[in-house]
Amino acid sequence: MSAHGPRPGADTRSCACDGLSSGPLFQAVNPPESNDPSPPSGEVSRVVEHLFRHEAGKMMATLARIFGVEHLTLAEDVVQEALARALQTWPFYGVPENPSAWIMRASRNLALDVVRRAKVFRDKEAEIIHSMEGTAPRAEIFTEQEIADDRLRLMFVCCHPLVPEEAQAALALKILCGFSITEISRAFLTTEAAIAKRLTRARQKIRESHIPFEIPTGPELARRLDGVLRSIYLLFNEGYNASSGERLIREEICREAIRLAGLLVEHPVGRQPKTHALLALMLLNSARFPARTDEEGNLLLLQDQDRTQWDRATIARGMHHFAQSAAGEEISEYHLQAGIAACHCAAKDYASTDWKQILSFYDALVPFDHSPVAALNRAVAVANLRGPDAGLEAIAAMRDRDKLSSYYLLHAVTGELESRRNRGETAARHFQEALRLTESRSERAFLEKKLLSLQ
Repeated sequence: MSAHGPRPGADTRSCACDGLSSGPLFQAVNPPESNDPSPPSGEVSRVVEHLFRHEAGKMMATLARIFGVEHLTLAEDVVQEALARALQTWPFYGVPENPSAWIMRASRNLALDVVRRAKVFRDKEAEIIHSMEGTAPRAEIFTEQEIADDRLRLMFVCCHPLVPEEAQAALALKILCGFSITEISRAFLTTEAAIAKRLTRARQKIRESHIPFEIPTGPELARRLDGVLRSIYLLFNEGYNASSGERLIREEICREAIRLAGLLVEHPVGRQPKTHALLALMLLNSARFPARTDEEGNLLLLQDQDRTQWDRATIARGMHHFAQSAAGEEISEYHLQAGIAACHCAAKDYASTDWKQILSFYDALVPFDHSPVAALNRAVAVANLRGPDAGLEAIAAMRDRDKLSSYYLLHAVTGELESRRNRGETAARHFQEALRLTESRSERAFLEKKLLSLQ
């Protein structure tokens, strides 16, 4: 059993902005350019959810640049209202040919309506109209380069030193990646209430401090880059092992994290060894996607995967960035985790896995990372190298083990090791507790299968 990929341990909407009324933000949306029959509501919901994940962050970033980042909540409200309008109108008119452009245009119209009614933005009206109104209806609203730069800027805004460190990644995941508070709380192994407070305080700090909308340079860059990389890594982790839902893997989320890291590694301020290391880590792990689940979408452990299905082109790309990460003398947690992923990808089969090398990486990672999940992964490596008794001893010796008491993988791994010791009753109790704690359909099916095998 693998802990899949370390998630950070614990502790690692304010009021609407001026200009938003309680009524509709704009009076009408132009009908979408489509003659198709009305689609099922489920299809519309899936399209809107996809847009929320992939386009909302782009639009919020651009609106934040135009309005001023202190009005970030206004940008969020405008985009969310546009998406809500899509859910209201598309079931009747059909999904437009270019739904992304439709949402962008609707957001533009919403923003212009707010500007014309809000006194606080009156002095910016000419600039905003010039930036947002001079585009043909079916054309792209913003250039891809503009979007790319705006998203990077907003990520660095979210990770400004004035924003509390524990809130930086949470804010980036919420605004730019479309994560719900529930998803963020699971990523941080904490409560939804704690995340909601972090987000509120972070928005207040940005508004009150008038943080500039820019990518810093010099020493200031180093202070923020770590937060940006952490946000991207958390995004990938949620896609790699979804905390809930029907699918174990949400590949579109992982692809977005890889895209953002690729964007950052091409930017002069982000082209650093640890950025290459993070990109290598995500590429090497994503290369195994085709073999991680069976035909029904159920989880397959590493030893059960058909390695001929692994994506060799993605592995080669990951190895390239891993080599690039060797420049300089800095070693980050991403270097160590990329090394672990490289060991798995280099092994021709499970039996030939270099567990000794993997354990050495974990030995370096645990004091570096301070995450109990990293220690749990180390225990898996210990068990594979020295046997289940040694693995259980490593789990018992973990620091901050109590932080994982509600983390299903702690119980799933313990159950697996107990079953290897032929202690079926003890293993069953742990699998039952893991089953109680997970909401993923795939993982529930896997645990139920494990329980049946013990009978």
